[in-house]
Amino acid sequence: MKKIHLLILQAFIKPFLVTFFIVMFVLLMLFLFKYIDDLIGKGFQWYVILELLSYQSAVQLSMALPLSMLLSSIMTFGNLGESYELVAIKAAGVSLRKAMTPLFVVVGLFSAGSFFFSDYILPVVNLKMGSLLYDVRKKKADFLVKPGVFNSTIPGYSIRAKSKNEEGTILYDLMIYEHPSGGTANNVIFAKEGYIQNSADNKYMLLELIDGVRYEDKNVENAKRYDPRQQFTRFRFKETTKKFDMESFAFNQTDKDLFKDHHQMLNLRQLKHYSDSNRVALDSISKVNYLEGKRYINYFSPYYHENKSKLVPAKVNLAELEKMTDRRSAISNAIGQARQIKENAEIRKQEYLPYADKDIKYDIEWHRKFTLAVSCLLLFGIGAPLGAIIRKGGLGLPVVMAIIFFLIYHVIATVSEKAAKDASLAPMWGMWMAIIVLTPLAIFLTYKSTTDSKLFDADQYKMKLEALWKKIVAFFNKKKQNNELSKS
Repeated sequence: MKKIHLLILQAFIKPFLVTFFIVMFVLLMLFLFKYIDDLIGKGFQWYVILELLSYQSAVQLSMALPLSMLLSSIMTFGNLGESYELVAIKAAGVSLRKAMTPLFVVVGLFSAGSFFFSDYILPVVNLKMGSLLYDVRKKKADFLVKPGVFNSTIPGYSIRAKSKNEEGTILYDLMIYEHPSGGTANNVIFAKEGYIQNSADNKYMLLELIDGVRYEDKNVENAKRYDPRQQFTRFRFKETTKKFDMESFAFNQTDKDLFKDHHQMLNLRQLKHYSDSNRVALDSISKVNYLEGKRYINYFSPYYHENKSKLVPAKVNLAELEKMTDRRSAISNAIGQARQIKENAEIRKQEYLPYADKDIKYDIEWHRKFTLAVSCLLLFGIGAPLGAIIRKGGLGLPVVMAIIFFLIYHVIATVSEKAAKDASLAPMWGMWMAIIVLTPLAIFLTYKSTTDSKLFDADQYKMKLEALWKKIVAFFNKKKQNNELSKS
């Protein structure tokens, strides 16, 4: 028994590690392709990108772990079935359920670890990942002058050079427009050459200009329209230095406390605390809305409470008004008051919706802590018996089957979670829908594998179809013979 358990554990661990790293690599490549425009050309240090990828690896664990669990379990039992080792295990008197017991223990440990990971570590990783990705996307691209194209990345300046050297440190035939106020450029500089270098603290870019001229318009701010008589001040220079502030190109990290109350960055205890506080505010707004609506209903009803003691007729009864002008005035007042009620209701709705949306997100995130752990058990419960049934190892059919079942799980989970976020489905049902739907399938496959069912055997289905076809042909032949006998 111990040797059989050790054999199955060794057969499972190796494919699991290989598939886990392959899936993680694919997911990281998809992440890089998604944010490639935000990473290239901004001069990030290698450790910033490495830090971002390490955080993303932890975030993608919720998708990589269940998928690798499904794929490795199909491969493991597919290889054992293809090499007839499952037959030898059953011949030794060990059932498939007993042979899978150590793997259930291992997968259970993985599931428990994934739960604690999603509760304690993942919120911290999401916090650091979110703040770092925000800073990466906010940072401007490095200053780069393309020949013949104006560069306006430096605030208040537009710079164009007809050409530059191979290193990009010397610019030729420069034209620099200055518009510090954000309006029309009122200062222009022309120079034959410009040498680029950074200051000692890298906070400024120094552009040494050679042999040029500067034009200044002193009255452009006071001029309301174009005047051909306006005068320009012209300065010629042999050599001058222009200093540009590069603070907007610096990589500044935002304070992480600004993101710490986001629902994805909270553990179970914090989610309960924020959810309770949010529901107190939600109940308070709902109570105010109820009392306000009740006041309007009592006021505009045929009868209303006066001093909460008795019912008295409404002040205005349209049927009792004799003059048409009085009726029109009453109707106009009623329409205006109804419009006011509608506007007040819209205002209260805008106050209510953000708290309701937060309440849904807190519930979704609370259930997500558990679904990751349960999904590992579920997909293993699908993959292990499925591998024992198909009895094919390698990366062919097992990969296809794993992708099909994981896509089914992922599509159901994504659609139901979106429905929960839209409030068309309760958060509990939205987060557990995929598990509820696929659990009967896991039970069915487990039953079929323990009874040595040939669920995916093409020859078996071919024989059944041939037998069915023979019965159909025999039925029609018998019917034809009966018709011939009746005619005769």
